[in-house]
Order: sequence, then C-alpha cells, then structure tokens
Amino acid sequence: MPMSRGLPHSWEVAEMGHSSDFLSLPQGGPEGVQGHLALSLSLMDFEIQAQQSSMAPYHIRKYRENDRTRVLDVFSQGMNEHIPTTFCHILKLPRTLVLLLGVPLTLFLFSGSWVLALIASLILLAALRFLSRYPWTKFIAMSLRTDMSDITKTYLGKPGSCFWVVEAEGQVVGIMGVLPATLQKEKLQLLHLCVAPEHRGQGIAKALVRTALQFARDQGYSQVILITSMVQHSAWALYQHMGFQKTHQFFSSMICRLVAIPTVGFVYHLPSAGASEAQGLGGGP
Repeated sequence: MPMSRGLPHSWEVAEMGHSSDFLSLPQGGPEGVQGHLALSLSLMDFEIQAQQSSMAPYHIRKYRENDRTRVLDVFSQGMNEHIPTTFCHILKLPRTLVLLLGVPLTLFLFSGSWVLALIASLILLAALRFLSRYPWTKFIAMSLRTDMSDITKTYLGKPGSCFWVVEAEGQVVGIMGVLPATLQKEKLQLLHLCVAPEHRGQGIAKALVRTALQFARDQGYSQVILITSMVQHSAWALYQHMGFQKTHQFFSSMICRLVAIPTVGFVYHLPSAGASEAQGLGGGP
C-alpha cells in the first residue's frame, strides 16, 4: 500500500477557503453565484481528498532484515499486553474466588492469625499472576525459537508465504506473516498480527488482513486460517467483522485448561477462480 501524505495543516487552512475572501458574498449576479458555488464545491472536494489522504499516513511493505529489532518489540509488546486481561479473566472464575476466599479463611480459623491469612492471599495472587503470564511468555519464547528466529528464511525464502510490516513516520508499527498450513497446502495460515498501541484505530489491522486475503487469492489458496485466544477480544471482533468464521476451539496446554482460556480457530473461505469468473461474467456492467 503506497504511503499517502496529507498536506500540512497550516497550508490546508490557508488554501481551503477559510479566509475572508472566500467567505464574502459573490458579485456579478447569477453568473457570479454559479462561479462561487463551483469554486466552493471544488474546494470542498479538495478538502475531503486531503483529509482522506491524511487519515492513512502509513504504508505496508515486505519485511527487511534491518526491521528485526522493531518487529520483535512490536510482537512482544502485543503479546504481553494480554497479561492483565488474562489475570482479570482468572480472577473472575468461580474456582478462583473459592480459592481466594477459602484458603485464607481456613488458615484464619485454624491459626487465628489475620497476618497469616493475608500472607496466604498475597501468595495466591502472586501465583495467579504467574499463571496469567505463563501462556504469553511461553508463546513468545516458542516463536523466537521457531518461525521468528529467522523471519527472512521462514517467510520470504519460498513462494506461498510472506511477512509484512507497516511503516509510519519511518518506524515499524505493525506486523503480520502468512505461511502455508502444515499438511494442508490449500490453506494459508495468518500469524502474528500485531499493531503498536499508539497507532491503533487507524485501520492498520484491517489493511494487513486485506493484504493477506489478496495475497491468498493471488497465490491460489482456498482458505485463510488462524488461531487466537478467548481473551483477545479485539482480534475476535476484527476477524468476525471481516468475514472469518469460527471453526473450533481447544486447550493448547494444561495451564490454559486450568485457567479456562481456550485457543479458537477461524477460517475465511476464498472463492475459487471458476466461481470468481462466473460471478464476474454474470455481474453485469
């Protein structure tokens, strides 16, 4: 996606009809009124185009090796930010409430010490905090050992796969990779979709997903698949809004089962080449 550059704000205000000259009433009868309206509409169109161009000051390109440090920072930050959400999820589980209330109360009844009960509560909270961190730190470590250990080799070394970065103001602010699904070569798997927090709300994640879908069409894949977790609420909303359908869920580890955080699979069905051609022939002008 080419970078769109907006005009400097001060220049836009000066040129888009906000001076007293443009606000004064036209002279010269109907012809003057028509000319003024035409000029006003032209300025309005120009302003809209400038605003649209300034809304997307980023562009998507393929990964380069000098992006690695920033890519890993965006990836790690994106995963670690789910830890507080996971912690809150764990605290709301009925079994957690029973544990947090039952253990300190039992200790108090047997020992009569509120201090001991308080220490037990703090130890339990620390253990729950560790449980909330464990799945994410494990996933980061696993990714750095496997596909993200050499991004160029994994994603750009063979056809049918790719890794993109989103660049804004000379800095990588978003990432995403795609690989052929294991043992299912007709499916393309979307991986590591992350956007830096300060650049969210600009449509970057949608643009990345659209890039992946277009890549899948061009490469002849029939489906785009991905997995995410139950606590990644914004990801769920994005994928469902863009037409992905939930297929299955499972627990990736005993820890995830213990804290009731399943991994969820999604799929996007791409039309076949024949179906696309038939739709195009029957679509009319």
